[in-house]
Amino acid sequence: MSTKIRNIPCLITIFGATGDLSHRKLFPSLFHLFQQDNLNDHIAIIGIGRRAYSNEEFRAQVKKSIQTHVNNTKHIDKFMEHVFYHMHDVSDAKSYEQLLTFSNQLDQQFGLEGNRLFYLAMAPKFFGVISDYLKDFGLTDTSGFKRLVIEKPFGSDLASAEELNNQIRQSFKEEEIYRIDHYLGKDMVQNIEVLRFANAMFEPLWNNKYISNIQVTSSEILGVEDRGGYYETAGALKDMVQNHMLQMVALLAMEPPISLNSEDIRAEKVKVLKSLRRLEPEEVRHNFVRGQYDEGTIDGVPVPKYRDEDRVDPNSDTPTLVAGKLLIDNFRWAGVPFYIRTGKRMKSKTIQVVVEFKEVPLNLYYKTDKKLDSNLLIINIQPNEGVSLHLNAKKNVQGIETEPVQLSFSMSAQDKMNTVDAYENLLYDCLKGDATNFTHWEELKSTWKFVDAIHEEWSQTPADFPNYEAGTNGPLESELLLSRDGFHWWEDVQ
Repeated sequence: MSTKIRNIPCLITIFGATGDLSHRKLFPSLFHLFQQDNLNDHIAIIGIGRRAYSNEEFRAQVKKSIQTHVNNTKHIDKFMEHVFYHMHDVSDAKSYEQLLTFSNQLDQQFGLEGNRLFYLAMAPKFFGVISDYLKDFGLTDTSGFKRLVIEKPFGSDLASAEELNNQIRQSFKEEEIYRIDHYLGKDMVQNIEVLRFANAMFEPLWNNKYISNIQVTSSEILGVEDRGGYYETAGALKDMVQNHMLQMVALLAMEPPISLNSEDIRAEKVKVLKSLRRLEPEEVRHNFVRGQYDEGTIDGVPVPKYRDEDRVDPNSDTPTLVAGKLLIDNFRWAGVPFYIRTGKRMKSKTIQVVVEFKEVPLNLYYKTDKKLDSNLLIINIQPNEGVSLHLNAKKNVQGIETEPVQLSFSMSAQDKMNTVDAYENLLYDCLKGDATNFTHWEELKSTWKFVDAIHEEWSQTPADFPNYEAGTNGPLESELLLSRDGFHWWEDVQ
């Protein structure tokens, strides 16, 4: 983190403060910001929930959550003095009258200067309702800034996203809406821009003249756990591709912005997303693969198939894996496939980018029937953060044969101890008013257009599920997706 924000007071109101996200991510992140002096005494946090808790009961729960998720809890009691609970029914107008009175009281007590941040850690069906009531009852009528943070999913398709966006825009301007994508808060995802634009060795090569393909993988060992009800309505396509995967593609493919200003960076990402080739039904069948996990074994433990998970239709056609080939129709990337792959119950937990460079024009070091090993740039986002470059070098024997060598940078144990959670990064940015790592409406509109075409085609054709065993890397079709182009997924490269 960079510049301190101790001079920015704020009232942070968290709707859904008794939920898992708040206790696992939001409160620990806010505490760490406070602990690192990025927040000071001019801060107050209202936790909103429907349960009849007292301040003391709620603070005890928050304190326990922080102690569970943060190693060093120095100053925790001082932080807890800034945490309050307010029992509130988000659908009841009278609750907002009480919330306004309480907010104004805390504003005066802590000297918050009317700055208000509203975080909706709620089910999406409440987003529009809450934003309407916040305006109707004067909670957004403030002398300071007002900002709204919204978790995904933002709509279930383009039409519902537009409807929700139009509703929220009645209460908040676009620049006041922070649509959070926690992938964009990960340090190594943010490092993609630095690798590209701060290193003279990469940017001149970052085009279709030198790169043969780019692969983006986000795989999980876990299944749907207790999210079966939600996952049935979303699946891997809407839960992962529409946001996380396409956001990483945009960062990898964007043109250099004219500055690091958030508007300039997001403008370049929008250009990439608008350049994604829209797929006709036949192209969807050729360029995208869907999968659903069958029963299998992971780390020696038998696991059930998706259709046997809690709150899942026993005949479900919901994909738990999506692999696809994306083409970007612009001058820089014409002809370069971007392959994406994301799924549950796969072989390993990995978030990784592989940039494969084209072969040299003539291989001088082998007989003509042999190939040099590919030059690769590997960006490991999870679990082992770091960057590696795979090159060819002379073998340490007589002759001129080559062997692949690896140049690596990885986070040391000390670096990992100091690495902040993605939510901490994003909350910090939001308090500063930096929207760079949040999703703009134009980005969202483009990703929904792209994903809707795939979903529409898949909804017309029943899937042959389940089609991959839990603990594997997906169905054979995902391998064929690359092999048809003469490539393969790079597995277990670091």
